[in-house]
Amino acid sequence: MNNNQFCVIMAGGVGSRFWPISRRQRPKQFLDVLGTGKSLLRATFERFANIIPTENILVATNSAYRDMVLEELPEIAPSQVLGEPVGKNTAPCIAYAAMHIKALNPEATMVVSPSDHLIINEHHFCEVIQQCMDFVEEREDTLLTIGLQPTRPETGYGYIQVSKRVVSGKFNKAKTFTEKPNKELAKIFVDSGEYFWNSGIFVWKVPTILEAFREHQNETYTILDSIREHYGKPTEQAELDKVYPECGGISVDYGVMERSSNVWVRCSDFGWSDLGTWGSLYQHSPKDEKGNTLSTNTFTFDTDNCIIKLPNGKIAVLEGLHDYIVVDTDDVLMVCPRKAEQHIKRFVETVKFEAGDKHI
Repeated sequence: MNNNQFCVIMAGGVGSRFWPISRRQRPKQFLDVLGTGKSLLRATFERFANIIPTENILVATNSAYRDMVLEELPEIAPSQVLGEPVGKNTAPCIAYAAMHIKALNPEATMVVSPSDHLIINEHHFCEVIQQCMDFVEEREDTLLTIGLQPTRPETGYGYIQVSKRVVSGKFNKAKTFTEKPNKELAKIFVDSGEYFWNSGIFVWKVPTILEAFREHQNETYTILDSIREHYGKPTEQAELDKVYPECGGISVDYGVMERSSNVWVRCSDFGWSDLGTWGSLYQHSPKDEKGNTLSTNTFTFDTDNCIIKLPNGKIAVLEGLHDYIVVDTDDVLMVCPRKAEQHIKRFVETVKFEAGDKHI
């Protein structure tokens, strides 16, 4: 393994689209949503530990989740958990992580990944990540993202259009980014063969991404650079807590990638899914002969294409449901059509307003 290579796992979200099992007190990245015996965070960590030294794997998360990260990943030291005092989307998170790594290794290469991805072919995934790190180390002015071969006109993912300019037989220059198109546009994208799903996985040299932040997100860069002498030292967290709330909340896609001219894409297909919704979990879960994904002790009649999630030991009897999400917890029952899952954030807001935070 290369000691100049680092990984940053972003694990700070509250996972509201997976409510009601994902809660603020324990969001989805700390849950075993696939029934594999591992949380999503644990699975992500083990995947990258195949190619990145364990001591170089950092987890960026909300400060409130620091202890949960260390509980899930006992192999890492407390200094490897980067605690955001408040959520500010991915751009400030990545800028902070890059400045932290710079204090440890100014010429490091870093891969950034969300914590909630399903990767089916992990061996090929590791090969692709290694190729990407080699590529950016050879071309130090490069910002690289991974694009996934689309299998359907998915409206819940962003898309990247790539040019026909190819380097090393694997890397294409990025042309355009499109965030969550409608069904008609998504179909045009898939049919064209020029568009790939935006995985949200990035690879770059630390000096390259910091220069991109200086140019395209100068306010955030200046705020975080103002405490440069504290990175990697015991005073880092206290100083970060003072300045981080001043950063603007924006994604790295909008804030940096779409504004940069040096973006390349490694187009890949290693069996990827962003496990961000009940719909994505349904697509990748075992189903019965009626297309249902069921918890144990669920009895169905005239019911098909549903996903049913129950607490252990609970029995459910369902009749006449078609294309529904049914999720039961100790204190919340949610029943909604699968096609309406984009309304879940609205459900959360309404419950919070009417019943307070205890169910959120």
